[in-house]
Amino acid sequence: MNSPTPDSICLAAQLACLLEVSADKPGNVTPFADFADTRYTDFLASAAILGQVLRKAAATAVGSLVLDTVRETKRLVGRNTNLGIALLFVPLAKAALRRGRRPLRSRLHSVLIALTPYDGQRVYEAIRLAEPGGLGQADRLDVRATRGRVRLPEAMRAAADRDSIAREYVTDFEITFTVGAPTLTRCLQEFGDTEASIIQTYLTILSRVPDSLIARKCGAHEAAGVSREAGKILAAGGVCTEQGWRRLRRWDRTLRKDGHRLNPGTTADLTAASLFVATLEHGMKFVLGNTTS
Repeated sequence: MNSPTPDSICLAAQLACLLEVSADKPGNVTPFADFADTRYTDFLASAAILGQVLRKAAATAVGSLVLDTVRETKRLVGRNTNLGIALLFVPLAKAALRRGRRPLRSRLHSVLIALTPYDGQRVYEAIRLAEPGGLGQADRLDVRATRGRVRLPEAMRAAADRDSIAREYVTDFEITFTVGAPTLTRCLQEFGDTEASIIQTYLTILSRVPDSLIARKCGAHEAAGVSREAGKILAAGGVCTEQGWRRLRRWDRTLRKDGHRLNPGTTADLTAASLFVATLEHGMKFVLGNTTS
């Protein structure tokens, strides 16, 4: 994307969110499968809200942008549909708006190392407001017990072993930039099909990184089992073969049992971030299937 503006960042973020939730990914909310407490239309509204908040990205702190997104989502949608996406998209948006010819990940590093205790305070407030599933308690810098200003990089390091989004903050978004976005880019070039590319990217991330939402809710053993199955589906061809599709559809039904307890929600957020990066780096036509970007 050449010379991004607040308006183009807004549109890129909304497009990434809409494409991610509209892909028929196993275990997630999709156009064909709502959850009991969350509907596909809730995610559409959340995408619009995030885009509008990101119009202020150039002049507003990371923590404030995350909190504003969660507040508006809570007010209009009434539930947590985009905390993880906001935590990922906000620093990426600010990095994209930084001037210069450095790669996006290099600019992102500059954003992350400049985070302040004020950002930490606002992010912690956003997490408490969103009340994400399986939050649990931490020995250090617990989000429920810690008030006032927080050194966000330190807090993210403390949570990195149990939360993939926290780990992104201390690795310059390693999963997004070394697994998600490259896989999506390659699939778009090979398939020329946006939805298939998104599903294959989702499976690839999940096969390599156990979903931390599942781990928090159901334990590391369950999360590892879900990752192994994603790997088996990829080995069968994933979306590229009939065998892969059949296995994926059966697995989707398994993930949705018992109130969607095995929903790979963190993986969905990382897939959305990969879409946002691909859009920022290659343009909107590219992620919509025009590989002549």
